[in-house]
Amino acid sequence: MLQDVTLAAGLSAVGGVWSEGEPKPSRSPNEKLNIACIGVGGQGAGDLEHVSSENIVAMCDVDSARAANSFKAHPNTPKYTDFRKMLEQKDIEAVTVSIPDHNHYVATTAAMHLGKHVYCQKPLTHSVLEARHLAKLVEHTKLATQMGTQGHAFEGYHKLVEIIQSGMIGNVTEVHVWTDRPNNWWPQGMKSVPAKSSVPSTLDWQQWLGPAANRDFSSKYLPFVWRGWYDFGTGALGDMACHLMDPIFWSLKLTHVDSVEASSEGGSEISPPTSSIIKYNFPARGELPSVQVIWYDGVNRPSKDLLGSDTVPKIDNGSLFVGDKGKLLVNHGDNPILLPLEKFADAKLPTPTLKRSPGHYLEWINACKTAGPTGSNFRYAAAMTESILLGNVALRSGSKIEWDAIHGKVKNLPDADRLLHNPYRRGW
Repeated sequence: MLQDVTLAAGLSAVGGVWSEGEPKPSRSPNEKLNIACIGVGGQGAGDLEHVSSENIVAMCDVDSARAANSFKAHPNTPKYTDFRKMLEQKDIEAVTVSIPDHNHYVATTAAMHLGKHVYCQKPLTHSVLEARHLAKLVEHTKLATQMGTQGHAFEGYHKLVEIIQSGMIGNVTEVHVWTDRPNNWWPQGMKSVPAKSSVPSTLDWQQWLGPAANRDFSSKYLPFVWRGWYDFGTGALGDMACHLMDPIFWSLKLTHVDSVEASSEGGSEISPPTSSIIKYNFPARGELPSVQVIWYDGVNRPSKDLLGSDTVPKIDNGSLFVGDKGKLLVNHGDNPILLPLEKFADAKLPTPTLKRSPGHYLEWINACKTAGPTGSNFRYAAAMTESILLGNVALRSGSKIEWDAIHGKVKNLPDADRLLHNPYRRGW
């Protein structure tokens, strides 16, 4: 288990304390930032491309074959397989983390302890306890942070937030959110570990494992399909909930969940289910009423009756807000649709109140240089990640869990606390 004393020791390595956790300016907007990238294959290749307007001063990847195109595009940039060694390079100012979930926390905190700004892919952490500790860490730094929920910068999501917060559909007490993951994207519900296979010569398997328990290599673990193993990934929740629930948390000002209840099919102790329905209950927030957010994945979807008689586009990844004056439907990243269509046919959208984003990645780059804001900063993202990942705790425990957000414990089922974090192996 992570220990608070370990976190405290790490915090002492970061100079200064700024309780608001806002970034400190490091250079003028016209100067280029020195960025190091941890993970440059797959999603990491895309993240690298999006920050390549700056100086890429170091690159790290444990799979030289998967990273080959990125390495080729930056032939003179130092290359590493161990991000801990890379972070010893003195000219690094900021770091991107684009690696499997189980390595997010160790890479992110290693960079932050050295005073580096960090962009980390979603989910922010692999475990609930890591999310809580990262929230504490960011409150004691002046670093610019951003989680990889690109949709937070989209115009459609800004409009959604303005509609919800304007009261156009009234008080929202129920939100349904769904995804077509997993199944046709990667397998889940495995009952046993796969057979051993030969480690490719281009892969540093031990470094890929990082803090996870040691095991034999299998091609069933990567690339991408690691999402279907609890030791490495967080299933459909880790892949899509941080995207799809982002506008829900944002517009309804959600933070910590009160209770989580899950039903599922096809899961096991080592792998998430093939389909699930998870009910998250959030308490009232000031004048805002309590909210139930219902998550559906795999073959599960909300009842068609929720849409009434309206004919709307087929949506594989989206959400439906239910208010006492109307409903709002949104496809991931698109403009929202007000329902019933007839009632809102001539409705005018509220006057924009939110500042528009210059771009998801540019937000972070600008914040690194000038202390500007980021929409998916770690303070916001850590609370959202904690609540979302409690869905996996409910799935694995097989019971409704009541969450003590102050102390970070399951109130009604102490045995479930073991599911809040996977122990790290020696050396991590």
